[in-house]
Amino acid sequence: MQQLQILMRALEYIEQNLGNPAKTEEIADYCYCSKSSLEKIFRCLNNISIHDYIVRRKMSLAGRRLLENADVTVLDVALEFGFSGNEAFTRAFKQVWNMTPSEFRKKKCTAILFPQYIGYTTDAKGEDDSMKRKNVDISELYDLFVERRKCYFICTDIKGLLGFNDIARKAGDLAIIEALLRMEKAAGEEDYVFRIGADEFVMMTNSQDLDYANEIKEKILACNGNAFVYENQELPLELYVSVVKLDGNEMRYKELFDTLHTRILESKNI
Repeated sequence: MQQLQILMRALEYIEQNLGNPAKTEEIADYCYCSKSSLEKIFRCLNNISIHDYIVRRKMSLAGRRLLENADVTVLDVALEFGFSGNEAFTRAFKQVWNMTPSEFRKKKCTAILFPQYIGYTTDAKGEDDSMKRKNVDISELYDLFVERRKCYFICTDIKGLLGFNDIARKAGDLAIIEALLRMEKAAGEEDYVFRIGADEFVMMTNSQDLDYANEIKEKILACNGNAFVYENQELPLELYVSVVKLDGNEMRYKELFDTLHTRILESKNI
């Protein structure tokens, strides 16, 4: 439990300082532990380094910022997230999104690629089970759900993500981006896509029409088998896709998160 407390404190500090240059030493001081201990705990529980997590969080939010206002320049966003200029920012952005900020603006991908970690699944004894699932911030999704309680969700999960990760971590990252872009392309103007897990995504539609939801489902399924490119290799990608409608009259935040994951799991076993 002490490790989880350290980790949650580190995540808190990171979110409060995304506009500043990342310094692991300062995070460790905030957590009252050594730099080496913090790095070990963070990588063990998150399967990613502190530096990589910070870069991904920054670039995820930077992508949203680039689309919020067409008058905001790439340099404006670079400075907002603690970069000294365009070159370093563009390099970091392309590392995460596999495209430049200018290319990203043309794609108009509004989803947060790398949401904030806010907790970890634990068993009944309170022992950490974080390798099974990390809880991410879905507050924006929940607020939208409260507004659209009777609308349909489109849920997706990547088939065989571990196989892509076995090729290379970057291949797995590209598979996740491709899945996100497919959902964004299929979405209507008032539909929003959210990442709620490692390779799990949901689209909150603005429709109570089952035919509309099934039409989106079919658009996504029609892309199954299409390939993305990793280091000159064409890697076919397929998604599980399901249509979900929930009774949102009294559903709480955590219940929404757990229920969506359960429905996604059920769709894989059909």
